[in-house]
Amino acid sequence: MKAARATAAALLAFCASSAGADGSRCHGTVNRGSIEGSVQLPSEGANFTAYSKLAIGMGRNHVHSEVSAIILDAYRKLERAAPGVQYVYGESGNEFGGRFRPHRTHQNGLSVDFLVPVRDQGGRPARLPTPATQRFGYDIEFDRGARHGDYSIDFGAMAEHLLQLDQAARARGRGLALVIFDTAYLPRLFATPRGAELKRLKFMTGKPWVRHDEHYHVDFAVPCSR
Repeated sequence: MKAARATAAALLAFCASSAGADGSRCHGTVNRGSIEGSVQLPSEGANFTAYSKLAIGMGRNHVHSEVSAIILDAYRKLERAAPGVQYVYGESGNEFGGRFRPHRTHQNGLSVDFLVPVRDQGGRPARLPTPATQRFGYDIEFDRGARHGDYSIDFGAMAEHLLQLDQAARARGRGLALVIFDTAYLPRLFATPRGAELKRLKFMTGKPWVRHDEHYHVDFAVPCSR
């Protein structure tokens, strides 16, 4: 097991360094843009998986090389900061950016969706199922108590993830431009042990065009040409 984890960590480090060397170039904005030299996120790692192998095969997990490096560094740090948690990332963008249906953004490699981390009925970390019948997780609806069937949102694990993303971005001279998550759940997110630190991030306070309860959307702050 230790050898396997070491191999996975080495692979992620290689992917991150390779992505940085590629030097993606983004253009425009998240809702009207494009990207050159994008990279694909790994389909899985020691503590994370992609939301759908089919979608990955279709190339729907392309991002800017800087975004890839930030995400992978955060996942590595989470192995210690949130042991046992199983993270799942969702949609990001096309290889060359541009219109990415059904999303209104995700056009220049700087937008990534993350499925909420969950716990099962026994309180154990679990992976949120993302079957094709539920649009790979995007049609899942959590109730007012942040529950869906046998699963409940792990707000503590989500808070830790966002903080690690922020720290990894800052370490590279970048940042998080915007986080979109169901505003009804924000009080519970801010009530976690790391919640006070989260308040320095920019969360959308208005109502997005679709409910963001089963996932949280992150726009990364990376300079782009117009």
